[in-house]
Amino acid sequence: MARPKSYRDLIVWQKAMALTRQVYRLTENLPKREAYGLTDQMRRAAVSVASNIAEGYGRLSDLQFRQFLGNARGSLCELQTQVELATDLDYLKKEDGRELMVEAAEVGRILNGLIVSLKPSPIAKASGTSSANTANPASPASPADYVS
Repeated sequence: MARPKSYRDLIVWQKAMALTRQVYRLTENLPKREAYGLTDQMRRAAVSVASNIAEGYGRLSDLQFRQFLGNARGSLCELQTQVELATDLDYLKKEDGRELMVEAAEVGRILNGLIVSLKPSPIAKASGTSSANTANPASPASPADYVS
């Protein structure tokens, strides 16, 4: 993948940061007894999404980048579970919970697309070349589609 100059140029990182800011704003209203429980877990999971994207970007290979994007996806699933729980417990308003889930789903779709775009093609695997050097017309999107 021809990488942008900075991870900050990745649309998925930008959207993950927006999601994180929204999680911080909305968790301000969770019960104080949850400060070291659900509030903390939700914030850590949200921060982990953007952080793993940035850390993976800083690695030396697309394979390592994909690994960290997988970690980001795991943290996103964790956050979605916590949002659902907070909404079910009426710690978050239903509308706020839905809004977070919509934002998280969008981050997830972009993240999945980026992961797929970094996946070596079967031709590249067989020939021993990396997907960065091999055009793959069957690919659903180009890594450039994930840069703003």
